[in-house]
Amino acid sequence: MGNFLGAAFGYPTAIYTALLGLVLFYWILALVGVVDFESGGIDLDLQADTSVDDLGALAGFIVAFGLSGVPFSVVVSLLVLIGWTLSCLAGEWLLPLVPTVPLQWLAGTLVLLGSFALALPATAVALRPMRRMFVTHRAASNASLVGQRCTVTTSSVTPTFGQAAVARRGADIQIDVGAAEPNALTRGATARIIDYDPATQRYAIEAEA
Repeated sequence: MGNFLGAAFGYPTAIYTALLGLVLFYWILALVGVVDFESGGIDLDLQADTSVDDLGALAGFIVAFGLSGVPFSVVVSLLVLIGWTLSCLAGEWLLPLVPTVPLQWLAGTLVLLGSFALALPATAVALRPMRRMFVTHRAASNASLVGQRCTVTTSSVTPTFGQAAVARRGADIQIDVGAAEPNALTRGATARIIDYDPATQRYAIEAEA
């Protein structure tokens, strides 16, 4: 146990440990509905003829390493978790074999970079079965949603935050929603979809009377 704690809170794994703490805190907020993990991502819904040169640097990086197709929060969480695991294992089993402190710092830096480099392809592999779970529903293919009822799934709804479920055969459709304030829309409330904003890709809803 001592070796594990020393590796987890020593250099370089301490950097990943701090990031892992932030990731865990973020997902706690997501579970209670304070943040919307799906709408907080980078939208990379690319057409077949889209060139990586047309994307921003970060988006191009994500596409190049096969990290697209899921919310960005999921990508970051997996990268941190896998990087932390690799770095912690190296810190527990390999770094103690390095003889001097300067060499340990050098080896630790190499472990930090190496664990991140190895986490990239490992994360890409882990994301493959997840992509089917995160289908983005566009207004063009879901214009019929306007006028329908939905059920709020977040703790509150603001003009820029909120999610709701629309009943469909087989499985509900999860959509990003917004509503004028003040409103009484909380988790479980029934609302009606009244509009869609293509700029924000968010449906406007209002509470049913």
